[in-house]
Amino acid sequence: MQTQKKHRLKQLRQWRIRKKVVGSKDRPRMAVCFTGQHIYVQFIDDRAGQTLAAASTRAKGATAEGKLAANVKSAKTIGGTAARAAMDKGIKAVVFDRGGALYHGKVKALADAAREAGLKF
Repeated sequence: MQTQKKHRLKQLRQWRIRKKVVGSKDRPRMAVCFTGQHIYVQFIDDRAGQTLAAASTRAKGATAEGKLAANVKSAKTIGGTAARAAMDKGIKAVVFDRGGALYHGKVKALADAAREAGLKF
């Protein structure tokens, strides 16, 4: 019962954020997803329905940096990797979509690392 309520509240947070956050080609949406084991980041143009760039702890390049998991240390690494992937595609500014997660811990570490790597949001 309690887990159903938590899931429902997270879903409502996601919908509330997605109402306001829309990505375009000039300023795509940087969508962040955390599972129990991995971190995923996508840069999405919502108007065209396309993913412009992506990075995750499961990517081949990420495994060369050592074992990555869904923790703060890996979030910093993936934040920098995602920012470099976006810069390679010509993306300089993004709209941050935290995916219903609270802005602290892993989410904050990833966002700060992306900012340090040169993304504007």
